[in-house]
Amino acid sequence: MTAWPPFPESPLAPDQWNRLQELSSTLTEPQARWISGYFAGFVAAISRGEGGALPAASLVAAGRTVTILYGSETGNSTALARQLEGQLKAAGVNATAADMAKYKGRGLKDEQDVLVVVSTYGEGDPPQPAVPFFEFVEGARAPKMEGVRFGVLALGDSTYEFYCEAGKRIDKRFEELGATRLFDRVDCDIDYDEPAASWAAQVVAKLKEEAAAAAPAGQPAPAASPFPTAASSYDKRNPFAATVLESIKITGRASSKETRHVEIDLDGSGLTYEPGDALGIVSTNEPHRVEELLEVTGLSADAPITLKGDTVRLASALESHFEITQAAPRFIEQWAMLSGSAELGALMDDDRRQDRADFLYGHHVIDIVRQYPLGGVTPEDFVAGLRPLQPRLYSIASSQKAVDSEVHLTINPVRYDLHGIGRNGVASAHICDRIAPGDQLPVYVQANAHFKLPTDDSRPIIMVGPGTGVAPFRAFLQEREARGAEGRSWLFFGERNFRSDFLYQIEWQDWLANGVLTDLDVAFSRDAGAKVYVQHRMLEKAQQLYAWLEEGAHFYVCGDERMAKDVEAALETIVADQRGCSAEDAHAYVRDLTAQERYQRDVY
Repeated sequence: MTAWPPFPESPLAPDQWNRLQELSSTLTEPQARWISGYFAGFVAAISRGEGGALPAASLVAAGRTVTILYGSETGNSTALARQLEGQLKAAGVNATAADMAKYKGRGLKDEQDVLVVVSTYGEGDPPQPAVPFFEFVEGARAPKMEGVRFGVLALGDSTYEFYCEAGKRIDKRFEELGATRLFDRVDCDIDYDEPAASWAAQVVAKLKEEAAAAAPAGQPAPAASPFPTAASSYDKRNPFAATVLESIKITGRASSKETRHVEIDLDGSGLTYEPGDALGIVSTNEPHRVEELLEVTGLSADAPITLKGDTVRLASALESHFEITQAAPRFIEQWAMLSGSAELGALMDDDRRQDRADFLYGHHVIDIVRQYPLGGVTPEDFVAGLRPLQPRLYSIASSQKAVDSEVHLTINPVRYDLHGIGRNGVASAHICDRIAPGDQLPVYVQANAHFKLPTDDSRPIIMVGPGTGVAPFRAFLQEREARGAEGRSWLFFGERNFRSDFLYQIEWQDWLANGVLTDLDVAFSRDAGAKVYVQHRMLEKAQQLYAWLEEGAHFYVCGDERMAKDVEAALETIVADQRGCSAEDAHAYVRDLTAQERYQRDVY
């Protein structure tokens, strides 16, 4: 029994506290949220002089509770869920947003209305932080959901074969568990703003109407959250024009890669960030790519086109508003209709998803236009198949405690050949080729709640970051140094060559010397006969790495998807070997690290 008083100056009598403890020990999370709403109404009744227990009608007056579950890799689903939560509360609906990474799946049976906002990662996978939730819900232990209503907003990228697959999986599974579909699932491409807003408006209108019908005259709306989140005035729709301070090549003259360290001034923006967050860059297409596209389509650069009520030159629209390199299924569909190509049209068949994905991987917009020529296309018909140009996110390579109003990035410009023609990444080429110190760059901060240092500075951390994936770990160590953290830290870094590609070498060595960095293991794949990567270094240090995990270390990975999968496979191998357990048990161990927020990834 908790000692009396439970809290300083508690107004509860001992018997009241005991009864409250007895009740609270039996509550699920949804029940606790419902009771909090009940007592909010109870306090309102007392303030009106009504006193006593609330009548049964008042229990109905609060309406059905709504839980908005979100699963997010980059923060888009989180932002949409939080926005919907605010809209519903403003409409008098008892709504709470909850992260799948922290939500207890058994509580689904006690929910009333569940709205899901979830993105799809890679080839149809849920976001990494949401994987344990998906495994539970799709497993045999998932509870029945009779009486629960639900709706799903799925985010994805239509250039992938398994478009919006995570949302489709949840939609199907909730129905299998007996829940009733309240709204049809809506699948959103990377330009999700308008369909997501339309879905949210439908949700708010219906639930507001139900809440109003349930509430007796004079019943107050549920109280707003006591902890409102202040939104920055700058975001992806309204970026801050930041000044570039430095853009320095940090790979050697003999390197086969070009990696740049970029420093940007955020002074005057009010933007703040934490290690693990990303910086959004609102870029433009290369002018010569626009010219090539206009030439091959026969369209005039000065042709007028209307965008959201404004009339602009077609060339300006193609440079700043549309994705003109990577094609999407909608462009195949549009160009097939305009050109009459049966070959293109066949790619849109449901059983040709893999063929369509392969075609899109090997053909940019201009390649399709050249391969299937068409004369007389209008500007409106052409841009109807294009997606809006989206900002690009880069892991932040600095701690604000160390660099104040600056933000640092580590960028490797994307360059490759396709059909014998050199191609560049939209944002990376913009920053590395067309931006110089003194120029301005539209930016915003994208928070990443699932890639954060432990709040306990004594906790050990293990960081795996080959190439530019090392960026956030530079931020981590700057932060830990500024905070005087005593926890041990271990970095696995990999690149091609020691002499030309050891990014931030002097800084790592300084941190090793002063104890901020405890261990450093490196893998340079092209310096030896057999290629060695970061996962090989992990396996070499298996016993020590596992010991750190058992001592409570947090494990971080940043980099591309292929590398991340290899690192996770090596991690599970280490766990299986060191514990002497099966592959299934090792997988469960790693999933448990995820559930504890001790295994976190920033993967692209």
